[in-house]
Order: sequence, then structure tokens, then C-alpha cells
Amino acid sequence: MTLPSLPVSQVEVVLCDCSAQDAERVFACLRAHFETDRRSDDPPHETGTDRPTMWTGMYDTAAAVLSGAGHPEPPSAPVTVEVQGSPPAVRLLREALEEAYSVRQVGVDAGDQEVQLQLRVEGREGRG
Repeated sequence: MTLPSLPVSQVEVVLCDCSAQDAERVFACLRAHFETDRRSDDPPHETGTDRPTMWTGMYDTAAAVLSGAGHPEPPSAPVTVEVQGSPPAVRLLREALEEAYSVRQVGVDAGDQEVQLQLRVEGREGRG
């Protein structure tokens, strides 16, 4: 089965293993850098079920945002961030996360035209 490829500048982001509040903190960081389908007035919220919750967003790395925002609030616990897109777009999105957080790559699946990374994102020591 072949998945449809994303436009070259777009990155799909999936957050899991985190609270709704921490998901919003990571999405707010990315929203400060790139245009997205995630509206700031519609933050992630808990579903109230026993099933794991995942939050998704699409970010256009070619559409940079000049927000002038300061340092985003760090997540209260590590967040698993899965990103998929073209290598240049994924690199730009990862760099945006690295400006604000400590980022560790825990998995990669690279193809010719798309790459999928699994990252662990957490606050940096001494920041808060």
C-alpha cells in the first residue's frame, strides 16, 4: 500500500504520550514558526475515554510566520512527536522545535522522497 505523498513543504505532525496541555504547548511553538491547520482558539482537549489520545496538525514550512513570540512554555513531561514530510521540510520543523526544546531522535524511516521521524521533546534544564 502506498500512502499519498505530502506537498514538498508540508509536514504532518502527530503528538502522543502527553497531556492535552503539553500538546498545545508544542503546537503553539510550531504555530509561532509556520502556518498550520491548527487554530489557536481550538486547543487539544481530552476525550474522556480510556484509549490513548493522539493530536495531529499540518504545518507548511514554506509559509513562515513572523510571530515575535518569546520562548514557548516547556511541556510538563516528555512528548512523543512523529513528523512526516520531505527531508528539507522535516529538517526545518525539527530546527524550530530545537530552538525551544531539548529534542532527541528515537526513530527514523527514510525513503527517497519522504522521511518519518519519531522525536522526544522536553523542556531544557534551566528554562521554565
